[in-house]
Amino acid sequence: MSAYTERLIGLVGQREVHEVLAETPSRLEDLYWDLKDKKLGTSYGEGKWTAREILAHLADTEGAYGFRVRLALAEEHPTIQPYDQDAWLGLYKGIDASLAVEVFRSLRAWNLALFGSLTPEQCARGAFHPERGEEAVGVMIALLAGHDLNHLAQLDRIAAQ
Repeated sequence: MSAYTERLIGLVGQREVHEVLAETPSRLEDLYWDLKDKKLGTSYGEGKWTAREILAHLADTEGAYGFRVRLALAEEHPTIQPYDQDAWLGLYKGIDASLAVEVFRSLRAWNLALFGSLTPEQCARGAFHPERGEEAVGVMIALLAGHDLNHLAQLDRIAAQ
């Protein structure tokens, strides 16, 4: 398991992965309303993403991980396509951040419906990530939960400024 994967899954700790995933949409929406008037263009640190960029990134990641899990479930040991998250963020300069929250909420509901139906055998199915190596579906799902917690903490920092 890569250091990146270990760090993000470590954020989940003893919490149940599906609970973390299920709680994120409402937390994200609450944070959006806290940030929308004055802080969407604010970063949590020098050279770091703004709240608007984090929201767009979360929507993109939800789509990417949903695709990756489905690919691993439907195909025999596929290779996962990495993407340049910073380049993707450059696509959203003029887009309303509330759309990212809506997209995230919809995709998360769709993904949770699938994730909740998986058997242990399906969670053990794997794919190859060129940057991180072998990843089982269950690891991808846990990684997504840790990814949520990582970015929610960043948004919390921005809201607290």
